[in-house]
Amino acid sequence: MNDYLDMELLRFTTAGSVDDGKSTLIGRMLYDTKTIFEDQMEAVEKSSTQKGLDHVDLSLLTDGLKAEREQGITIDVAYRYFATPKRKFIIADTPGHIQYTRNMVTGASTANLALILIDARKGILEQTCRHSFIASLLKIPHVVICINKMDLVDYQQEVYEKIVADYKKFAAKLEIPDIHFVPISALNGDNVVTRSKNMDWYDGATLLYLLENVYIGSDYNHIDCRFPVQYVIRPHSDEYHDYRGYAGRIASGIFKPGDEITVLPSGFTSKIKSIDTFDGSLSEAFAPQSVTITLEDEIDISRGDMIVRTHNQPEVSQDIEVMLCWLNAKPPMPGAKYALKHTTREVRALLKEVVYKMNINTLHRIEDDKNIQMNDICRVRLRTTLPLFFDSYRKNRFTGSLILVDEGTNETVAAGMII
Repeated sequence: MNDYLDMELLRFTTAGSVDDGKSTLIGRMLYDTKTIFEDQMEAVEKSSTQKGLDHVDLSLLTDGLKAEREQGITIDVAYRYFATPKRKFIIADTPGHIQYTRNMVTGASTANLALILIDARKGILEQTCRHSFIASLLKIPHVVICINKMDLVDYQQEVYEKIVADYKKFAAKLEIPDIHFVPISALNGDNVVTRSKNMDWYDGATLLYLLENVYIGSDYNHIDCRFPVQYVIRPHSDEYHDYRGYAGRIASGIFKPGDEITVLPSGFTSKIKSIDTFDGSLSEAFAPQSVTITLEDEIDISRGDMIVRTHNQPEVSQDIEVMLCWLNAKPPMPGAKYALKHTTREVRALLKEVVYKMNINTLHRIEDDKNIQMNDICRVRLRTTLPLFFDSYRKNRFTGSLILVDEGTNETVAAGMII
């Protein structure tokens, strides 16, 4: 049981255009790795028969909403969980439609890896470019391009190689450190979990092998120590009369008892006395563990403060530049104010100016049109009421990300990556 709990977890997101088989691919993976319950399979078989299909429609396994099943499209982000003897997986199945770009941003924000599907008959489409750009913007370290529906182009090697060449040309403009390509047929299971006899010209790994073996140990930043405080623990019991601990999730870095630390924003310094968990104390803790830190000195610390190493501190400022993905149907008004959530800190923010918008297909900046609409990606300047303690998103995905919330409706209107 402990081995199972200690297994490494890979979070991946799926993206691509409408109808290029994302849901079928995930259904195929769940089916071929035998992680589906029998009653789920029976429901899908029944549904497929009702639709008059001569095969089992595996995409129905992931389309969780009834409306999605009826329309045959994915609307919201569907999270699916499965495990093999090597790894545990959380999949965020995100929609292909342009109007749901925001859902792709939501699903991709915590992912180690993005699966981007391309229909072998259609090649690279606008959505391929859009999703690849978002994957690079969100600094997803690994990308796997699945060239799907190879069965519909007679498993031709030339078709696969042309798409690989086209994609490499486009991706040269993006910052994606690790790209893999796999020719597959999600419908028939070619190269998904088992090797394809129809594509003996392909000598690379199957998709599942890639997912099980891609190295994610270095995806976390273990250099810059950042611990946003979520909660102050004061038990007030006889046994722990003087206990005062600071609970939270380590955003990055490695903390050890004895380390010299500084608390932001106060600037007070101390040393770590202990790092406690439910199972006992640790000799070291690192991202993304959730722990309670105690200090040698009594310092006034509350939620939203950050414990950092004295000689390695984040930037502290009220003026920040952010790449923003606008998620709301209502565009922002000039000088609009929002609630801003960053790590465990909540402040108010003013949208000072839009620097430029991005044309996602050409990757060019649009500087003469600054009207932000839903799904637009733009660079903006924000001013906050209190300072934030942040790193650039490129350096640290946790301390470099934020969201903006409309205080009137409580809706999340934008997701931002600090530059």
